Amino acid sequence: MPTHENKPTATTVHSILKGNRFPTTHLAAIVILGLCLCPFVVARFIHTPANQNIHPEPEPLELSVQQDILAAVPGSAPDPAGSDTIAPQSGPTTETLEVRSGDSLSILFKRRGIPAGDLHRLVHSQPFGPRLKSIYPGHQLKISIDSDNRLTNLSYSPGPLETLQFTRVGDGFAGTEVIAEPERVTLYRHGIIDHSLFVASQRAGLEDSVTLRLAEIFQWDIDFVLDIRAGDAFHVLLEELHLGGQSVGYGDILAAEFVNQGDVYRAVLYRDSTGKSNYYDPAGKSMRKAFLRAPVSFTRISSNFNLRRKHPLWNRAMPHRGIDYAAPTGTPVRASGHGTVVKAGRTQANGNYVVIRHGEQFVTKYLHLSGFARGIRANATVRQGQAIGYVGSTGWATGPHLHYEFLVYGVHQNPRTVRLPDADPVPEAELAHFSSTAKPLFAQLDSRKQTQLAYLSR
Repeated sequence: MPTHENKPTATTVHSILKGNRFPTTHLAAIVILGLCLCPFVVARFIHTPANQNIHPEPEPLELSVQQDILAAVPGSAPDPAGSDTIAPQSGPTTETLEVRSGDSLSILFKRRGIPAGDLHRLVHSQPFGPRLKSIYPGHQLKISIDSDNRLTNLSYSPGPLETLQFTRVGDGFAGTEVIAEPERVTLYRHGIIDHSLFVASQRAGLEDSVTLRLAEIFQWDIDFVLDIRAGDAFHVLLEELHLGGQSVGYGDILAAEFVNQGDVYRAVLYRDSTGKSNYYDPAGKSMRKAFLRAPVSFTRISSNFNLRRKHPLWNRAMPHRGIDYAAPTGTPVRASGHGTVVKAGRTQANGNYVVIRHGEQFVTKYLHLSGFARGIRANATVRQGQAIGYVGSTGWATGPHLHYEFLVYGVHQNPRTVRLPDADPVPEAELAHFSSTAKPLFAQLDSRKQTQLAYLSR
């Protein structure tokens, strides 16, 4: 086998350690290396200040070693990946909890390590505790906890103007409600419909919630599904709420005008001597009627009132004594007026149905329901707008819809065209006060309207 003379063997190394003489080639190499290193050693001492310590850079710890060291130091170990649990603090703290999608108060408390007993006592504290069962993503809860991680205070704002505050009292909690009083600024908005009311309202800067309230004011005179046409317009005087110099939403609609197919409807808000608010026309007649035109939010009319209609199932002439409002299954059906339930039952043709009597003159019928609302049974009293059942397709129905009938003295009338009785007007004793309240609001609406129309006509 060939050998490498210059490579130290185990025997050579042993000889060196025992002080035996180095081979000549090794001594020569050592001398040459030493001469080469001398300048670098001298330069190091010349350029290094005498008072500066030189510390070798530590070798990086392996990950497992780092974790072992951290685990040995109390409170320094990292949380497991993906853990949402917040370690309890050692002393009293105050912090803010952010409500995330899917969160409940129970989940938030568990994440923070607050005892379940505190949660139970908090949500059962009257009268405000039960409201904490409904919290929404994006909201915040400000909490204070003591050294034992027990809840001492909680503050929650369900809206921009309302704050619920809870303080520990013994083993329970006492709650208070704080309502901020905003500044009310009167705004004017105007829109012309070319596609839909909601699109026009959004262009005018109105939130959808305000648009719904506008439609509710005029719903007894205008069918906002079937009657709206391109060119219809609205003018609205309303309150915008400000808090701390910031807009926090809208208050009441003070006065409004709606032009539908050339007909002009006007309404003003009036609060009577009992504190009850309602909308009235300029003469003091209520905008509200004794009955709703359509007792359900529908997508279309699938069959109109027609006494000579051919039935789609039996293919023969059968009078259709009501209107079929197509809507998704489960859509709430509401009582079209105050009254008493005469019947809530089921037949083969009608499916689930409800009959309501409104005084001696009027009766309304609601057919093909998927089910009844709670408490709807014979002799139950209902109020206008109260849910009485839900859209379905029971009985002789070809799809989900509400079949709605309107009878006057026992005779069927077309619910869309029958003249509906008015609700109570402004009491005669309050007409003078109504006039002094309504006239300035209508005058302000007209002034803003004229300014807006003049600007658009330039």
